[in-house]
Amino acid sequence: MMSRTVCSRVFGLLLNSRPLPLAKTLVPMSSLSSSSNEPEVLFETVKSPSGESGYRLMTLNKPKTLNALSGNMIDLLTTDMKSVVPDNSINFMLVRGGEKAFCAGGDIRRVTEAGKTGSPLAQTFFFREYQLNYLTGTVHKPYIALISGITMGGGVGISVHSPYRVATETTTFAMPETAIGFFPDVGGGYFLPRLKGELGMYLALTGHRLKGRDVLHGGIATHLIGKEKIPSLLSELTKSCDDPIMKKDPHYVVKSILDKYHKESLNIDDRSFSLTPHLELIDKCFSGGSVEDIQMSLLNDGSDWSINQLQLLSKMSPTSLKVTHRQLREGREKSFEDCLMTDYRLCQRFMEDKDFYEGVRAVLVDRDNNPKWDPPTLADVTKETLDRYFSPLSDQEELHVKHISKL
Repeated sequence: MMSRTVCSRVFGLLLNSRPLPLAKTLVPMSSLSSSSNEPEVLFETVKSPSGESGYRLMTLNKPKTLNALSGNMIDLLTTDMKSVVPDNSINFMLVRGGEKAFCAGGDIRRVTEAGKTGSPLAQTFFFREYQLNYLTGTVHKPYIALISGITMGGGVGISVHSPYRVATETTTFAMPETAIGFFPDVGGGYFLPRLKGELGMYLALTGHRLKGRDVLHGGIATHLIGKEKIPSLLSELTKSCDDPIMKKDPHYVVKSILDKYHKESLNIDDRSFSLTPHLELIDKCFSGGSVEDIQMSLLNDGSDWSINQLQLLSKMSPTSLKVTHRQLREGREKSFEDCLMTDYRLCQRFMEDKDFYEGVRAVLVDRDNNPKWDPPTLADVTKETLDRYFSPLSDQEELHVKHISKL
């Protein structure tokens, strides 16, 4: 038996339709709190053959915690982006993780501990994280996210808003927050409702995982490139920094190279989208105007797949489900900036209530997988409760991302 466990968003690995052994999915708390001389993020300017230009390589470097984002990592990435973007000798940026994970999420252990004690970390962690999410989605230079391995929660936030999201056959994507009494944050209200049909609503409410080619089929990744081709890809990207066109149109050069390797990798996994047999039903059932409507549609369908989804939804926090449903419905019509502002309001409301702490306790700390949600049913989550979650914070507390200078 493990002792205590780290409360990072590796909880996503627990949320398959077939429960996984807990001991295989959680990271020892000692690995997160241990002091290490290794920097949490490695930065390197990779020079072109001429040495006159290059690109910025950012490598997340906390393999023992599956690169779970700490506040320090967020600050390092933000500071580095702000410093290298004005440098004309740097043509683009590329962020990557390690062998097993790009980034399994955020360090919610520290966040929930801070929330219990009233520490300002409960506010500042998300404030800084969402600022970084905004920068990755608005930076004018090409920003490539190599999302090989586990990519969940906060890892999605520093990748999915980029125009270049490169998956491999080992990529595993999920936004499983409703299982711990939270919601799909980091801009989830923006990118999820913009996926095809009702796929985003389905992924958000159930926490379903997409793997390999499914990450591309689902619209999370823009490219799928075989892992064995990544070294060659990086080499060609390095050489391209001497291409005269790079200075004039870096996006054209970067996209052309990624497209080339994507086409060369089509044979690594030629399977169709695993959700294809269910997409029509997903669009029909998950288009409901409320979570209750979605449940009723699944019940009326009565297929084994629909019953499995009902059983899965019954385990989630009722508050999380209703907040997430409204978040995505409203997010369809909102700008990226406004969605991040809404996400910040929501995360602060969740920090004020019980379900987030109870979900972390049940799934990650005590590991009994038996959370006592409050309120316990969808019917008990009133419109007044939802309105409170979405209501503005004070002007001093709001996340004003529009005030962040676009890079």
